[in-house]
Amino acid sequence: MRRTNLAVTLLLGLVLSGCVTTSDQPQRANDPDAARDAYIQLGLGYLQQGETESAKAPLSEALKIDPGSASANIALAMVFQREGEYESADKHFRAAQASDPNNPRILNNYGVFLLNQERYPEALEAFQKASQDNFYGERSRVFENLGLTYARMGQVEEAKASFERALRLNSRQPLALLEMAKIEFTAQNYVPAWEYYRNFTEYSGQDAESLWLGVRLARRFEDHNRAASYALQLRRLYPASAQAQALEASE
Repeated sequence: MRRTNLAVTLLLGLVLSGCVTTSDQPQRANDPDAARDAYIQLGLGYLQQGETESAKAPLSEALKIDPGSASANIALAMVFQREGEYESADKHFRAAQASDPNNPRILNNYGVFLLNQERYPEALEAFQKASQDNFYGERSRVFENLGLTYARMGQVEEAKASFERALRLNSRQPLALLEMAKIEFTAQNYVPAWEYYRNFTEYSGQDAESLWLGVRLARRFEDHNRAASYALQLRRLYPASAQAQALEASE
């Protein structure tokens, strides 16, 4: 699903910036901070290449140098999350948060983990705390994630308010645009739903769910070309989906 993919992309940008290499083992030498950061970079390099087993050793070395390193802990959390070792991932997310409890990036990414684990009240708490930092550079994503959490909890008005807040901060947030289109469509507010949807298509690819929404909205406005285009894509790309079956039943 698009939500999960976006969450993973967000997580991979978390820890350290700069060039990543897996070619040389760093040495502790006389600068433990530099050695710690080099081990973290090495671990991230393996993680980005999908080599989670190889990533664990350098990240563990980083924690030997600095047991309280939030960056090392959250990198290990991502490794274990990728491997499906959710208890270990949770342990390292918590350790990262304990080391830097007000860091909005850590809070947001731990919230994403909790959201994907369907631990909604905990995710809500993490996102709400992260949203309090007015200077966080990805604050729009926090409100987007907050909206997703409310939506999954069935709190539609709170979800709508969060998505609107996300879009005030960044009008090009595709997931917030799509979710607003779905909310307005369900409420039979078709004009704003169509506007949100068309803006969404400018910034994102489509999945079966969004294409089916596009078909129904285009039909509402008698935009036959768009309706046919979305229907064709849905049949071609997602022929076995529930949305494709609903399309066939509607014709």
